[in-house]
Amino acid sequence: MWLRDTTPPERRTLTATFAGYAVDGFDYMIYTFLIPTLIAAWGMSKGQAGAIATGALLTSAVGGWAAGVLADRFGRVRVLQWTVLWFALFTFLSGFTTSFEQLFFTRAMQGFGMGGEWAVGSVLIAETIQARHRGKAAGLVQSSWAIGWAASALAFWGLYSVLPPETAWKVLFWIGILPALLILYIRRNLDEPPVYLAEQARAKARGQRANFLRIFSPELLRNTVLASLLATGMQGAYYSVTTWLPTFLKTERQLSVLGTSGYLLVLIAGSFAGYLTSAWLCDAIGRRRCFMLFALMGGVLVLAYTQMPITDAMMLVLGFPLGFFLSGIFSGMGAFLAELFPSDVRGSGQGFCYNIGRALGAACPALIGHFSTQHPLGQTLGWMAALCYGLVILAALALPETRGRELAPAAA
Repeated sequence: MWLRDTTPPERRTLTATFAGYAVDGFDYMIYTFLIPTLIAAWGMSKGQAGAIATGALLTSAVGGWAAGVLADRFGRVRVLQWTVLWFALFTFLSGFTTSFEQLFFTRAMQGFGMGGEWAVGSVLIAETIQARHRGKAAGLVQSSWAIGWAASALAFWGLYSVLPPETAWKVLFWIGILPALLILYIRRNLDEPPVYLAEQARAKARGQRANFLRIFSPELLRNTVLASLLATGMQGAYYSVTTWLPTFLKTERQLSVLGTSGYLLVLIAGSFAGYLTSAWLCDAIGRRRCFMLFALMGGVLVLAYTQMPITDAMMLVLGFPLGFFLSGIFSGMGAFLAELFPSDVRGSGQGFCYNIGRALGAACPALIGHFSTQHPLGQTLGWMAALCYGLVILAALALPETRGRELAPAAA
């Protein structure tokens, strides 16, 4: 219902950023479905398959910060177009690869655009949407990841039903070029946010340029550090669970439902519902309370998964709350990070905090793999997730509440 209160420019921005993040999700998740085919076709090891996924995550962390810096310098709308074109191009080129080394390169390059699109799109939506709906709008855009995930699953099942695997995997990468058409919509329908234009005019009048290093100045350093820890905890828990929980449940609990389409759709549905619910809550009760609520419930849920006996039937039912809390916690991040930094370094601050969290969080699955050689996998996974969610709660307690904060140009 809140969408009725938005203006046409706000709705066009919502459409563009929603579509951009959805195709981000499609292009990233499609690789996860193709791993068995590529292992069979190239004799690639599981370690190499994991290295490709990790490489894309690490470059997306770099790309997110770089795109945020560029967005402060050249504009949100212009850099958004660059990121969409970048990840669409390298997803397309992945369909022509013939070896692990080639695919590692194209997926790593694709990661730069994937991380950049989120960083720029979230700043754009935060600066465009009115303050009372900012959390809901940012969460709605975040929910499009689940749409892209579902689309990749449907495309995978559809193409593999009509084409041989050795052709289907290439076609799935090739259709990744289609999101480049989104650039035409962005060019015709999106304008730079007024708050960004006002900041540019102020800086020009004073002969100043945005300096991305200002996020480490004494006035902003506390927010930068705490927001980075918040993002690290969220993403560390997410990567830990999504990487190792299926292995734990399949190898130690001998559950067979994990690989079924029904379980996957339940998990995606839970994620979508979690995004939208959290989006509403972060405007209703505040960003910090929402983060802490989802972190607490996520931690309890993961510990239950790893400590309690679970049957296939229970697993199918629990897939919904797992997706709900694991994904929903991210809904308020775009709005919250935008509200923590002034306009001249908003892109830089948002890009750095979220993506340094991504880089540090990506190390958690590796740590679980290391410690699980000495301790049970379930115990290691449970405590790592609990530690990460505890970090979220502590960081949220220390950060200021920003719900309803108006965005304005940096002070003179």
